[in-house]
Amino acid sequence: MKTYLILDLAIKDFPGFMEYINKIPTYLEKHEGKYIVEGVEPELIEGDWKPERVVVLEFSSKDNAKAFLSDPEIQPIFAIRHRTTDSKLILVEGSSWRDSVDESTHA
Repeated sequence: MKTYLILDLAIKDFPGFMEYINKIPTYLEKHEGKYIVEGVEPELIEGDWKPERVVVLEFSSKDNAKAFLSDPEIQPIFAIRHRTTDSKLILVEGSSWRDSVDESTHA
């Protein structure tokens, strides 16, 4: 099942962040990941969530996404992002809450 990493970030040091931007695609490819949304400024529709930029990464499976996050070679690159941005990251599987509901018990 496809899995997504969603990154909400504010860049504090763009020149420093460029190193991360240049290096991360190699590791995305290694773990069968790809950009769906790459650092765009979102438009707020509802609520008070105010990300400056959003990145959405798609992986072929949850295992691939977790392997990407735990890859020892990528940890120094993640440190660049941590140093040069304020960011929040979530992982979500491409499914529905309906998949886990037994409709016969809710009819």
